[in-house]
Amino acid sequence: MNLSRPNSNDATRTANRSRSVVPMSGLCSRCIDTCTGNCEVFKASFRGRELIYPGPFGDITAGGDKDYPIDYSHLNIQGYALGAKGLPEGVEANPDTATFPSVNTETEYGWDKKVKMRVPIFTGALGSTEIARKNWEHFAVGAAISGVTLVCGENVCGIDPALERGPDGKVTSAPDMDRRIEIYRRYHQGYGEILVQMNVEDTRLGVAEYVNRKHGLDTIELKWGQGAKCIGGEIKVGSLERALELQRRGYIVTPDPSDPINQVAFQDGAIKEFERHSRLGFIDEEGFYAEVQRLRGIGYQRITLKTGAYGLRELAMAIKWSSKAKIDLLTIDGAPGGTGMSPWRMMQEWGMPSLYLHAAAYEFCKKLADNGERPPDIAFAGGFSSEDGVFKALAMGAPFTRAVCMGRALMIPGFVGRNISNWLEDGKLPNTVGQFGSTVEEIFVNYEDVKNLVGSDEIKNIPLGAIGIYSYSEKIRVGLQQLMAGSRNFSVPAISRKDLMSLTEECAKVTGIPYLMNAYREEAMAILG
Repeated sequence: MNLSRPNSNDATRTANRSRSVVPMSGLCSRCIDTCTGNCEVFKASFRGRELIYPGPFGDITAGGDKDYPIDYSHLNIQGYALGAKGLPEGVEANPDTATFPSVNTETEYGWDKKVKMRVPIFTGALGSTEIARKNWEHFAVGAAISGVTLVCGENVCGIDPALERGPDGKVTSAPDMDRRIEIYRRYHQGYGEILVQMNVEDTRLGVAEYVNRKHGLDTIELKWGQGAKCIGGEIKVGSLERALELQRRGYIVTPDPSDPINQVAFQDGAIKEFERHSRLGFIDEEGFYAEVQRLRGIGYQRITLKTGAYGLRELAMAIKWSSKAKIDLLTIDGAPGGTGMSPWRMMQEWGMPSLYLHAAAYEFCKKLADNGERPPDIAFAGGFSSEDGVFKALAMGAPFTRAVCMGRALMIPGFVGRNISNWLEDGKLPNTVGQFGSTVEEIFVNYEDVKNLVGSDEIKNIPLGAIGIYSYSEKIRVGLQQLMAGSRNFSVPAISRKDLMSLTEECAKVTGIPYLMNAYREEAMAILG
């Protein structure tokens, strides 16, 4: 099995010359000293550290493509010919009541004060990256009208060119953060919420205090990591002045923009970009509880936690400590990952793969529940993009999993809708789009639905990327209704682990989901007598 090719990938814009490649190193079997490229070793010979990241930075999204021994495709969904679970109370199951359009895909999360979502999906953290900034209207409006939660990621205040701070270094004005929150709220339909994520720098800047004081947000998210990387988040900046400004604000900036040698290299054109990094977080149990209590004291009704593809020790910490602290939602992000800003080899080779991590998460949550403790509400993340994946994740973690967190899958429709807008304006619709019509009304199947939601006057202000996200979330919702009806689950809480089967015995061993030749065997034998 080819798990990874370490020396070439489209994400890093590299390729092997030879058809024969050494599996472990990724080097060509026959390397010629006059080769003109373009493998990763070749390109790194003159561009060095730039090859750590996918590119062009800020214009693409990239996700790890390592093929792990087991993933969610090694599970299939059970279908049944009788029964119906999760119908409204008092409704008798029959062919007229148990129809797939009647399936309720709503979910909710929260320890006491719940948040409802129309579909059990929400965005990953859309933070300080250029892609998030320049596409925010599409992402935020799309999430709001779709009735799902939007996570505004880390460092948004810290990189704002118009940031203002008081004498204590705490943020007093952050126009870009204000813009992001206000756009989502303007189109909020009563489902989902916008929450802000905090890392070490955000805590030092007083972001939690600012967004609560200025906007009265109900939820804040602490962050331990993500599936893409085990270091703090980074962006790239293309100006020396901007790099120095971020360094003065306390960020780690590499190469050091204050170093005269690097300044000359930048002026020469050798260094084309600087990287702004966040610091590594350090966690301890009492410190975690103290921070949660501090945030509640500020006025937050809900506190969530995002953790990454760490091993079993950190997973147990996240689940146990979240239970004791009454965390409202714990998002567990598995490898591979990335939206394009993470080191490429880290995306490929670091961390616990999603299925393994989520199987352990269920095991740990069940252990707490069996001991009489309440596990936190759980969301799974790490490579999901379709309704079958959403169903499998909900079933894998049932009854603890409430939703699936998506990264690139909820961003791409925003790009597509935005591009359709540009193509229409330029009169250059590609055939992939133009075959459905030449107007917005013809192209977007859900245009009238969105118009009905926001009104005839407001529809002209809705960016097409937002309609793209709405259309995508509707595809997930309807597809999920069909899968749920086929497995006789008519509401999300009715989904259980019994609705899955493992396609291999290895998958069964890892997940605890029965091998398909063993699933329901006892019931089958009982029927046969």
